[in-house]
Amino acid sequence: MSEPELSHNTQQMFNKATPPEHSHKQSFAVLSIAVLGVVYGDIGTSPIYALRETFAGKHPIPVTPENVLGVLSLIFWSLILIISVKYMMFVLRADNRGEGGIFALLALLKPEANQDRISRRVLILLGILGASMLYGGAVITPAISVLSAVEGLRVAAPALDNYIVPITIAILAGLFAIQHHGTAKVGAIFGPLTLVWFLVLAVLGIRGIIEQPQVLLAIDPRYAVNYFIHNGFNGYFALYGIFLVTTGGEALYADLGHFGRYPIRRVWFAIVLPALLLNYFGQGALILSDPLEASHPFFHLAPEWSLYPLIFLTAAATCIASQAVITGVYSLTRQAMQLNLMPHFKVQQTSAEVHGQIYMPSINWIMMIAAIGLVLTFQSSGNLAAAYGVAVNSTMAITTILAFKVARERGGWGWPASLAFLISFLLIDLAYLGANLMTIPDGGWLPLVMGTLLFSVMTTWRRGTILLSQHIAKKTISMDTFIAQQEAKAIQRICGVAVFFTGRLDNTPPALQQFIHRTGMLHECVILITVIIELVPKIDQKERIELTRLDAGFVRILLHYGYMQGINVPSDLALCTELGLPLDLSSLNYFVGNVNLLPDSKQNGMVSWRDRLFARMVINTQDATASYQLPYMQTMNIGFTVGI
Repeated sequence: MSEPELSHNTQQMFNKATPPEHSHKQSFAVLSIAVLGVVYGDIGTSPIYALRETFAGKHPIPVTPENVLGVLSLIFWSLILIISVKYMMFVLRADNRGEGGIFALLALLKPEANQDRISRRVLILLGILGASMLYGGAVITPAISVLSAVEGLRVAAPALDNYIVPITIAILAGLFAIQHHGTAKVGAIFGPLTLVWFLVLAVLGIRGIIEQPQVLLAIDPRYAVNYFIHNGFNGYFALYGIFLVTTGGEALYADLGHFGRYPIRRVWFAIVLPALLLNYFGQGALILSDPLEASHPFFHLAPEWSLYPLIFLTAAATCIASQAVITGVYSLTRQAMQLNLMPHFKVQQTSAEVHGQIYMPSINWIMMIAAIGLVLTFQSSGNLAAAYGVAVNSTMAITTILAFKVARERGGWGWPASLAFLISFLLIDLAYLGANLMTIPDGGWLPLVMGTLLFSVMTTWRRGTILLSQHIAKKTISMDTFIAQQEAKAIQRICGVAVFFTGRLDNTPPALQQFIHRTGMLHECVILITVIIELVPKIDQKERIELTRLDAGFVRILLHYGYMQGINVPSDLALCTELGLPLDLSSLNYFVGNVNLLPDSKQNGMVSWRDRLFARMVINTQDATASYQLPYMQTMNIGFTVGI
């Protein structure tokens, strides 16, 4: 299983429809509510600030009837072309065994193959860069979403303006503090609340449209063309605010594995898209009636008596959106770890039934500190909006490029169709990206800095582990040679079973060589385990274990995992009984090798700063005892030094 198996939809990418993945046992209504709560929280909160940033942000455009209709036309066609066409019709079909997201695209392109080609290496680096920028957007989402909701107090009670930042920080702190409980207990209310949210969006929008029904004319794309004719460069610059209506598109693709493409599509076209368009058009109608309402058109749409309930509902909706993003970051990080792009962090399973529900303490607290730091630094959602667009937009552009390559290499697309896809959507992505990049002085620098740092971490870890593995391989002998040497020496064997770990099948684990060298003895049974992370999301338990008996009491076991799965070595060793190797788990002795890295200028590796960064990450990374869920009382660490 050296490369990912393609789903039917990827093999026949974009060619024809296939039957839905989910059975009819679960009603569409129940599934739709679940999809709303997990998939659409992010894009569903964009109406709070998108139009406000366009007409009353850092670089506002004049509030005229022509501009209002032009902006609404751009919003309508952005949601249609970027989300409805690009993501719903095309990108969602590029799945890796049902899983989506930028790492799924990268896995489909077989990053382990043809790495000697510059084009292939560039493609891999581009995918890593996209994931890095996605992290930047994920950190900004809780800050901008919750802050924009609490800012409704400026409309309802201006005297409370000074309390907006403290209230936001308190909500964020509470949100991150409850993450260790997992989403299972509160997940049941996410969907219904989000459904209420979208219904409220629609009702508020209809209320505004009734007052100014001419806003519906904005569906005509000529209003978008006239917008640019009348506003020129200033109109183009304002695209950074209009782009905010599409934020969440990349997140819904990443959530593909939770529900499948068909429920996600149906909910989009049946509920989410109509509600969003009605609300945006309603806000536009309000601005047409009174240009002064452009400062907070979302909250001004509501009757005065409903402002406080709306603020409460908005805060709840943004917390749900943030919750989905936070858990998405856990999943993204685990994928990065298992694709060898990040050091190992502690992963806690929060649900026995749902494998995707995990909690990562280190990542959680890093995100909390970052989100609160952003609120304290930027003070308003308007200041954060400039930073938000750069992160999401750059990831969307990279997704377009990777999807094009998947269509060519794995979907069987010809050049005319694939180039039409690439050129059409990349032009849209780059047009928005150009406008977003002009916000760099206003805060757009933030995701670029965060993305650069994460890109450096991931590429350094990936390159460093490859070089380290190659260096260790040169210092070790083959298992066949090692076994022959021990038989020739008639080495003393002691009772029990020893478990060693090795990354290379043909080489002796360094920890095993050290153990023999220091003790001069060996256990009666020695199990050599190699954990292999396949470039597929999940491996069925029946396909996980490969067991081979070697000479002299040695046993080789290969454990295959998908990059979306957690590793539990003892649990899988318990299954070896069915393969003819009964084991008493309580008496196993696990031996884990710990590498001590020393700078060595004679080694042909990375530049010095990357060597130091890699050494620091190795020191702070989680060892196999925790990442493989080994029992501490049965595990011994054996250290050895390697020069880099």
